[in-house]
Amino acid sequence: MGLDLESISEATSGAIGSLVSTTILYPLDTCKTRYQAEVRAHGRQKYRNLSDVLWEAISNRQVLSLYQGLGTKNLQSFIAQFIYFYGYSYFKRLYLEKSGAKKIGTKANLIVAAAAGACTAIVTQPLDTASSRMQTTAFGKSKGLWKTLTEGTWSDAFDGLGISLLLTSNPAIQYTVFDQLKQRLLREKLDKRDKGSSPEALSAFSAFVLGAVSKSVATFLTYPAIRCKVMIQAADPDDEGASKPRPKSRKTLSGVSYAIWKSEGVLGFFKGLQAQIVKTVLSSALLLMIKEKITKTTWVLILAIRRYLLLTRGRLKNA
Repeated sequence: MGLDLESISEATSGAIGSLVSTTILYPLDTCKTRYQAEVRAHGRQKYRNLSDVLWEAISNRQVLSLYQGLGTKNLQSFIAQFIYFYGYSYFKRLYLEKSGAKKIGTKANLIVAAAAGACTAIVTQPLDTASSRMQTTAFGKSKGLWKTLTEGTWSDAFDGLGISLLLTSNPAIQYTVFDQLKQRLLREKLDKRDKGSSPEALSAFSAFVLGAVSKSVATFLTYPAIRCKVMIQAADPDDEGASKPRPKSRKTLSGVSYAIWKSEGVLGFFKGLQAQIVKTVLSSALLLMIKEKITKTTWVLILAIRRYLLLTRGRLKNA
């Protein structure tokens, strides 16, 4: 198929949208991650509400520490979204070409989205693990990316990979719901217009709403796995004065699940759900809104760059 410029355009606009949304919402993400990583022990818990994390940073004069790990998170988000949107767009186009279908069905869309998510998870897992460790380290004591990744064994950098692969169902559900709602909305707009005219893209508000709805559905269905993953990737609590290191069993899915069940019961698997929905819905809605608005510009720029490179190559051959 050669170089797929349309997929590159989709990937670039998606990655830029992710970079902007991640930066804007990072303090909320840090508070959410620290809140999710804590398990109540002996009836005690440090954070009763999400706001307790923010108050801790303010009272300790460590507000800027809410941004610890931002560089790593941005790098991970940019690479992850580029790979995901490129893979999603490429696999979808490949499916349509091979099957001869005019549009992709829901089941095929889920498979395509899951395949793109699996590729993304494998490539970016070390960065994902490092960013979670940085966010859950004591305020003001976060280490750099390389030191964080090299503290343990190489396999430790892939902590939570199994759950990450399981969570490919999250974006798969999200983007399937988004695409289906988008197609229906654009079809309704097209029916109201004259023949031959077609809405090129969603409005910013429509993209925001559809992004929020689709991410809410995906987050609710996959949240127990999300919380287990955060706990597996979280930094050990010894930096905050814990007398004993975290048991190794809690670094596994079964160990984490047992700890949540024993300390917090069934509802513990949904601790922080509201914060997760607020953060991920806002992040995904902003990402998709920005992506929808800059995709056309990105496509024009890529075509311009391609034309310039072809002209330059032709001049060099003629010289």
